[in-house]
Amino acid sequence: MTATIMQVLDTTVANVSLPYMQGTLSTTQDQINWVLTSYIIASAIMTSPVGWMSARFGRKRLYIVCTAGFTVASMLCGVSQNIEQMVLFRLTQGAFGAALVPLAQAVMLDAYPTAQRAAAMAIWGMGIMLGPIMGPVLGGYLTENYSWRWVFYVNVPFGLLTAFGLSVFMPESRLRRDQPFAWFGFLSLSIGVGALQMMLDRGQDIGWFDSSEIWAEAILSVAGFYFFVADSVTAERPFIEMRLFRDRNFSLALVLMFLNGLVLMSTMALLTPMLQNLLGYPVLASGYLLGARGIGTFVAMSIVGRLLGTRDGRPYMLFGLALATLAQWVMAGWNDNVSASEIAFNGMLQGFGLGFVFTPLNTIAFSTLPKELRTEATGLWTLVRNIGASIGISILIARLVSRTAYFHSQLAEHVTPFNDAMRLPDAAALADHSQRGLAILDGIVTQQAAVMSYSNDFYVMTIISLVAFPFVMMMRHTKPAAAPPSEEEAAAAPAE
Repeated sequence: MTATIMQVLDTTVANVSLPYMQGTLSTTQDQINWVLTSYIIASAIMTSPVGWMSARFGRKRLYIVCTAGFTVASMLCGVSQNIEQMVLFRLTQGAFGAALVPLAQAVMLDAYPTAQRAAAMAIWGMGIMLGPIMGPVLGGYLTENYSWRWVFYVNVPFGLLTAFGLSVFMPESRLRRDQPFAWFGFLSLSIGVGALQMMLDRGQDIGWFDSSEIWAEAILSVAGFYFFVADSVTAERPFIEMRLFRDRNFSLALVLMFLNGLVLMSTMALLTPMLQNLLGYPVLASGYLLGARGIGTFVAMSIVGRLLGTRDGRPYMLFGLALATLAQWVMAGWNDNVSASEIAFNGMLQGFGLGFVFTPLNTIAFSTLPKELRTEATGLWTLVRNIGASIGISILIARLVSRTAYFHSQLAEHVTPFNDAMRLPDAAALADHSQRGLAILDGIVTQQAAVMSYSNDFYVMTIISLVAFPFVMMMRHTKPAAAPPSEEEAAAAPAE
């Protein structure tokens, strides 16, 4: 769980520190964004071969190497003296960190018997759900009270503790050295994923398809995915085992995980600038309000892990989705006068709902998969979640900017002396045609346009949440006896 939290936390923890890094490293806004982009791209590309590397080198050995490499790269990020060093070390950090979450998930699935798997996954899942929420809080606190470099240094003691614990307690898996590596499938998937991530991360900064760079990245991404699918269908030994997609529950769960990553990460990406830029909360205060979502998640996972057991997880998922969708719908009605208590309560409600979705989803998704496919499946699981988050954040932030400009032009059309509202005392004081009055009036119009744009985005996410319901109902309830036994269950079984 410590490895999981470290990896997920570092996806968002550096966000609030970017302005401070920019000043220290003497770089531009466009260049400093590579601190985030490089980590995401490296992590996305190196997630896909986790299954092969685990089979070839052993799960324990790979896990320890990746944890140690991630820790060393974190320390190097903290001592970086220029932007070139920072981007290089962030690439290294993302490459080593890519395996941490899927390996942790595979270990949890194998380490516990079927009856205890739901409770174990609930505890482990807290790291996945709490990491993105804790990131802005921890990053803001460390940057404000110490230095942005401590955003990376904080990983070192936990990384050393994790590597030591793995070396002492974790058993080694069976090696399969005869399994060949499908280079063509890996390279085509890497090009497709890497180009897609580049396009999504840089599109907003350089004007999307008005830029030739975005066109080139879009073409590369489509070509990469095309060759990957063609290779997967025709190759004797494809890079990703096609048997994974024959499992109905796992295929449907991938769609739900894509939507879950899209909604959760997009909500966080929208709420952070809304709280700080629109509502005027300082960094730490906004971090605490976002942290309320984590409280709801923690409570829900504690409850559902005990309730689930051998029961059908679909009703719990529907209940959680209903709460999360309700929270999104409430957010669509917010304005610039929304209170801190309402933000915190709604965040806890959404976190509570997502907690009820995540644990049953993990349990059902892997309940019918053969044991030898679990590590490969968890790598694909993590990759799909990350792609969903990237697509959601990029699209909704782009909509936020474009819709704010659109609503501003619409509102500005009504700011005329002939509008009855402009004759009210407070408004009339601003309509004196002075530079100061016009600037204040423009600021008010811009603020209200932003409120409408945020509301519009939250409404879109409400619709996306509704899309998930049919996929839950199409999943099958699997009895525990049908699930493959864990290592402990197999060892405890009497010999025939």
